Amino acid sequence: MGRCKALLPFGDRCAIERVVATLQAAGVDEILVVLGPTGGETARVLAPTPARVVWNTDPDSDMAASVRLGLAHLSPGSGGVMVFLADHPLVSVATVKALLGAHSLSPETIHIPCLDGKKGHPVLFPRAVLSEIRTLSTLRDVCRRDPARVELLSVEDPAILHDLDTPEAYRQALAWWQATDGAPP
Repeated sequence: MGRCKALLPFGDRCAIERVVATLQAAGVDEILVVLGPTGGETARVLAPTPARVVWNTDPDSDMAASVRLGLAHLSPGSGGVMVFLADHPLVSVATVKALLGAHSLSPETIHIPCLDGKKGHPVLFPRAVLSEIRTLSTLRDVCRRDPARVELLSVEDPAILHDLDTPEAYRQALAWWQATDGAPP
C-alpha cells in the first residue's frame, strides 16, 4: 500500500477512527487495537477514543501474533472476539450488530459476514475457539479446522468486501463512500 492503512482518510476521520466509532455505536464494550512498532501516529489518533492500545513490538510478526497479544489483554469475561481490521473501515453499524446478535444466539459459532456468497470482514470468533491460534498458523486455519462451527451471516453491506490493500482499492472504497454521501458508520 505504501502508507499506513489505519490512517487513510475518509472525510473527517481516518480508517481506524471509523472502525472504533462503528464498534462504539454498535455497543461493543471493550475495544482493543493491536499496533506494531511503527504505530505511534495511530496510537496518537486513538488517544481520545475508548480503544485500548496493545503493542506488538516484534516487527517480523504476523496477524496471528497480534491476535494472540490482543487475547492476552482481553477482559476475562469476554465471550467472543471480533477481529476487525482497519482495512475495512466502512463496515456498517448494522453489520456489527447483526454479528453480535448472531453470537448471542450461537455463542460457540464463528460468524462471518457475507454478501452474495462472498465472505467478508469483520469475523466474530468465540473466545474458546481462538485459543486454537496457539497451535494453528492463521485465523483462516481456525475457521477451516471445523467448518460445522462456522456460520455465514448474510448482510447487505458491500463494505465487508472493501479491503484497503492497494491504492486503487482505497480509491474505490473512498469513491463508494462518497457516493453514499459519506454516511457515518
